[in-house]
Amino acid sequence: MKLICIITRNKECITKCICFILFMLGMSLKAQTVSVSGTNWTVSIPAITEAGSDYAGTYASATNQSILNVGLPALLGSVKVYVHYEPNPIWNSSLVLSAKRTNNGTTLCVGCSISGGTAYQTVTQTALELFRISTILSVTSYTGINIQYQLSGVSVTIPAATYNSKIVFTVSN
Repeated sequence: MKLICIITRNKECITKCICFILFMLGMSLKAQTVSVSGTNWTVSIPAITEAGSDYAGTYASATNQSILNVGLPALLGSVKVYVHYEPNPIWNSSLVLSAKRTNNGTTLCVGCSISGGTAYQTVTQTALELFRISTILSVTSYTGINIQYQLSGVSVTIPAATYNSKIVFTVSN
């Protein structure tokens, strides 16, 4: 997942364009797996037409902007799905990226559960638990877990530049 924030300035207005460029990201850890798919997100931020005005400041993606598939081996008990971002190459600390889970995905496992992550959580450079999957003595996979993003802090006070960030999901017990 890659976030690109392009900020340009001209004499009449300030235009901000935010684009998400998603790419497949798969990581394995002790036979646990997470794969990510999704589509590009482009937000056109309206031009400011009145002196002294600022942007709305908060923008949300589609509820299924990223789609996760998570696999767990038997006897594991539970795993946590973590999320963090990496500046790619720069990110403005005034821009705040948040993520949340918008559905439970699907599984064939009886007695398995998915919990947490249904409220926006700020994505930082340190991996934070987004949600947890619990299993009872079963090889488990959850597919189609939808993730929605929110970008806040968009303001005329942010210097004109292109800001990029890569979103990384990991899974661990």
